[in-house]
Amino acid sequence: MANSKKSAEFLMESRLNDAALGDADALYDLGVAFSTGSGGVDVDLIEAHKWFNLAALNGSEEAMTCRAEISYEMTAREIAEAQRDARAWLQSTQQRAA
Repeated sequence: MANSKKSAEFLMESRLNDAALGDADALYDLGVAFSTGSGGVDVDLIEAHKWFNLAALNGSEEAMTCRAEISYEMTAREIAEAQRDARAWLQSTQQRAA
């Protein structure tokens, strides 16, 4: 059990690092993880929407579809929070790159 938890943590860390570089696949994978509760994380539709939104901004059509699908399960307030989180994440990664 401990090995699978370490593997999940490594996978998430790896995907986060790739996402910070603008990797649309990594951004999409994070959205999938948070929308399904895979990769050792709990289901969190706000986080999932954030990652799908960021992946969509980087050209992922699958992310656009997934973002739309989970939006049906979210309130307007949750969607707004996810959008704020996405903007904040973009700003933080752009500042680190500068």
